[in-house]
Amino acid sequence: MNTELNFIGHIETPYETLDACPKNIRPDGPPCALVLEPDYVEFLTGLEVGQEILVLYWFEEVDRSLAFQRRFGAADGPLLGTFALRSPNRPNPIGIGTLPILGITGNRIEIRGMDCLNGTKLLDIKPAMGRDKLASIPQGGS
Repeated sequence: MNTELNFIGHIETPYETLDACPKNIRPDGPPCALVLEPDYVEFLTGLEVGQEILVLYWFEEVDRSLAFQRRFGAADGPLLGTFALRSPNRPNPIGIGTLPILGITGNRIEIRGMDCLNGTKLLDIKPAMGRDKLASIPQGGS
């Protein structure tokens, strides 16, 4: 069994520091891009402008040991389990977001409003599945 992660590229954002990053994806945010390694360009076949995609990426500079945290900006709020929050501080710091494709050129997918540092490693891209689409998938489908 292969348990190795293969980063497929990186994300271009205007953010160079954690303080500058927004705390969540913002579809109305600044232009960003998913830049794939050359070996993965053919994997984009079938994606279309306007289509919503699920983007998975790897947060760095995080604390992977926190069992409890407070919501961002709620210094006096209750301690919650890490799995109850969207914090990047988690055992496997995987970021996830759903955004529409604004353009595809070569190995680049143009999007807006990512919540990560410039150069963040890209794990995967999948077509987004809203509840309306999930209802139409035959049982056992993918």
